[in-house]
Amino acid sequence: MVEYKQAIILRSDLGMGKGKLVAQGCHASIDAFEKARSSKSDWVEEWKEGGCRKIVVKVQSERELVEVFMRAKKATLPCSLISDAGHTQVEPGSKTAVAIGPAPEEEIDKITDKLKLL
Repeated sequence: MVEYKQAIILRSDLGMGKGKLVAQGCHASIDAFEKARSSKSDWVEEWKEGGCRKIVVKVQSERELVEVFMRAKKATLPCSLISDAGHTQVEPGSKTAVAIGPAPEEEIDKITDKLKLL
């Protein structure tokens, strides 16, 4: 049986407060969910039935964040890269978060398995 989850990847090098981290992760999560809903509706339904599993991991730089996003795109997984407007804690245009999925856990793990939990 295929297990489904969503991975949320946050930058730990920007010094964002906890609330900002959560907000950026939510932006990424919702956007990736919407992309999955329009292209992989079976995955979304299976994920919802399985309890909407999520994992939150971190990267240390913008370069790492973009790398994760590009790998997910190349694997044709629903994914989102968030750039902040810069109204509060970070510079405008700072890339802050990525979400991948909902998608098969095995496919997401190929991209995120080396990343540490937040």
